[in-house]
Amino acid sequence: MSATPRVYVGMSADLIHPGHINILQRAAELGEVTVGLLTDAAIASYKRLPHMTFEQRMGVVANLKQVSEVVPQETLDYVPNLEKLKPDYVVHGDDWRTGVQAKTRQRVIDALAQWGGELVEVAYTEGISSTQLNQSVKQIGTTPSVRLARLRRLIDTKPIVRVIEAHSGLTGLIVESTVAQRDGRNVEFDAMWSSSLTDSTARGKPDIEAVDISSRLQMINELFEVTTKPLIFDGDTGGKPEHFTFTVRSLERLGVSAVIIEDKEGLKRNSLFGTDVAQTQSSIEDFSARLAIGKQAQITDDFMVIARLESLILEKGMEDAVERAKAYIELGGADALMIHSRRKEPDEIFEFCDRVSKFPEQVPIVAVPSSYNQVTEEELADHGVSVVIYANHMLRAAYPQMVKVARTILENGRSLEADPYLANIKDALAIIPENMG
Repeated sequence: MSATPRVYVGMSADLIHPGHINILQRAAELGEVTVGLLTDAAIASYKRLPHMTFEQRMGVVANLKQVSEVVPQETLDYVPNLEKLKPDYVVHGDDWRTGVQAKTRQRVIDALAQWGGELVEVAYTEGISSTQLNQSVKQIGTTPSVRLARLRRLIDTKPIVRVIEAHSGLTGLIVESTVAQRDGRNVEFDAMWSSSLTDSTARGKPDIEAVDISSRLQMINELFEVTTKPLIFDGDTGGKPEHFTFTVRSLERLGVSAVIIEDKEGLKRNSLFGTDVAQTQSSIEDFSARLAIGKQAQITDDFMVIARLESLILEKGMEDAVERAKAYIELGGADALMIHSRRKEPDEIFEFCDRVSKFPEQVPIVAVPSSYNQVTEEELADHGVSVVIYANHMLRAAYPQMVKVARTILENGRSLEADPYLANIKDALAIIPENMG
């Protein structure tokens, strides 16, 4: 071993608490401490994107007295950094022996064995954890500027950003809190989609821009009161240029991360009707100008104006879609492209992605696999899709269940038979933390 032993500590360091200090204190007793600070991408690979950026977290950790050096750790796996640094010790809390990090721990042990290094595990600090602190932060909420900037951070750090529609405070809470296991890792939705279709349908109105912007902004306020995740706004056609300017500034002020507008004009009809109803596509010049107006209206660099292409929906063909995509980036300044399709297979979406990937100027691609719903997120990401939106699933899930309950009560003259279709009242109330206080 070297005269001054080298000690490696891998950390996320998003919310520093006494448990972290205990680990660093023990590491400093063993030698000179190098912290491998997990990048946003490394953290997002197994849990929620950190509240602070990598640069902010590095500034905090570098100023802790126990720390001699901070280096980026690009993956959840410690081994690449360990093989470069060959530390005498790795220090970690003993809470990683089970769960998602158990394999990571074993790889650390195997790597250290190559040069006689040692893993030192510090007892878990009772009564406090990053998970508890994150829950506290969620209860406190977030600020508009932090929420707004989060979408770009997610796009920059995740293979694909997972977004689902929310149209009420309750659906927002479901998006905020639902976590599932896939391949041994926790997965959750990264952001919300405010759909004009579901906003309209939830109010019993047709999807023809019948709900005014003020009403939709009020719904966003209600979502933001109970959630912390970013939101993408369905801006339909964007409306008149002066209206679109107002929309962009209002959304940005609330903390919305992006608006998506589609290249159609006249009375708006839902895209999935395709050519079954009369729909007029804007000229390239007019829509590019509309995009540019939105970009000029925004105040922050973080807000995104996203161009939605209807060429495939309206059966104008792939060449038209690609020509428009290039123009919308170069002339309109679009921050991303949303490509839509009514086909049951994702082939034309994949072809579009492959064609656009050859553009000199690259922007993220957004896909909405409502029709071609057999495609996986991994397949979309492999073809260059950055954001996937599940655009109307929350509303579509609720509607048949509510109809079933209503009919069952009518058929039986009581509600007993409806019980199998209903959540337990305690379970229904538990999604709102204040109900359980």
